[in-house]
Amino acid sequence: MKGEIISIIICMGIVTYIPRWLPLFFLTRHRLSPWLIDWLDFIPAAILSALILPSIVTTGEPRHLEWAKPDLWAAFPTLVFALKTKSLAGTVVIGMTLYWLAVYFH
Repeated sequence: MKGEIISIIICMGIVTYIPRWLPLFFLTRHRLSPWLIDWLDFIPAAILSALILPSIVTTGEPRHLEWAKPDLWAAFPTLVFALKTKSLAGTVVIGMTLYWLAVYFH
């Protein structure tokens, strides 16, 4: 039983390591075009948006749009602040403060 668990952990490590290593191995030998580098810069924001947006605008099972969620009311002004200032620390502070206020007064 113990050997089986260790082999599972090792296999999980290999399966996790290979997809990270392959692009690094093959792409370090070639120069990427600037448009591809610019395009790849959008991937973290797209993934974060895809993870956060459904929980902000929907609720329940099955999912349905909920306009009275404090998350949604805090997200809009926080987004505007982030786009105008481009300040990560300021956006976090504003977002947390607005969320706290929205929950408190909701």
